[in-house]
Amino acid sequence: MNLRLLLFLCCCLFGASGASAQYTLKGTVYDSSRNYTLSSVLVSTSSGAAAISSLEGDYKIAVTDKDSVWFTFMGKSTVKYAVKTIRDLDQFDIAIRVTAAGSRYKVLKEVVVFGRNYRLDSLRNRQEYARAFDFQRPNLSTMTSIGPSGAGIDINELIRVFQFRRNKSAARFQARLMEEEEQRYIDHRFNKPLIMRLTGIDSSRVDAFQERFRPSLEFTQAASEYEFQRYIKLCYDAWTGKTPMPPEE
Repeated sequence: MNLRLLLFLCCCLFGASGASAQYTLKGTVYDSSRNYTLSSVLVSTSSGAAAISSLEGDYKIAVTDKDSVWFTFMGKSTVKYAVKTIRDLDQFDIAIRVTAAGSRYKVLKEVVVFGRNYRLDSLRNRQEYARAFDFQRPNLSTMTSIGPSGAGIDINELIRVFQFRRNKSAARFQARLMEEEEQRYIDHRFNKPLIMRLTGIDSSRVDAFQERFRPSLEFTQAASEYEFQRYIKLCYDAWTGKTPMPPEE
C-alpha cells in the first residue's frame, strides 16, 4: 500500500475518534405549572447552535456529547445542562418559573418568561367587542327614560324597536361571540400540554383524544383543578380500554 495513502487513512481514523458525536435534542418548554407551553424561548448550546421554541413550546436543536444547553427569554437564562447527563434526548422537557402578577411579562430571579393569561385575553376581547357583548333587544324598560321633567319615551330606543333586521343580526353576533368565548375557556383548561403530561399520549393522537372527550362548559366551569385532571385521567382509561365507557362528567 502506498505510504501516503496509509498516512492519510491513519489521520482519518484518529480524526474520527477525536470528533464529538452529533445528536438532536428535542423537547417542550413549559411554565412552572407544566399546564401551559412557552413560545419564543431561545435554546442555545455551548458549540454555538441556537433554536427558538414554537407556538406549541416545542424545540429541536443539534448538539454534541460535549455540549451544554440552556434556555433564554428576554436576555435572562436558565442554568446550563450538560448533554451527556440528559437521559432522553428525544424528550428533554423543561419547566420555567412564571408569575402572572402585574403584566404578561415578568422577571423572576434569573428567568424571564411569557405568562399566558386567559382572563386578560378574555377581558381584551370583551373590550374590543363591548357593544356586541352589551347588546340587548329594546323593550319597555330601555325605551323609558327619566329626565329633569320626569319619565318619558326615549325616541332612539323607540326607533330601535322597529329595526328588526338590525336587532336580529346584532343578537346573532352577540351569541356567536359568547359561544366563541365559552369554547376558548374549554380550550384553555382542556389543553394539549396538560393532556399529554397526564396521559403520555403523543402529539399525533392528542387531537383525536380532545375531540372525543371534550368536556361540557358546565363541567369545565365547575370542576376544581383536581377534579379536572382526574377527569382527563379517567378519559384516558376509557381511551385505552381499561374502563368500558368514558366517565360521566
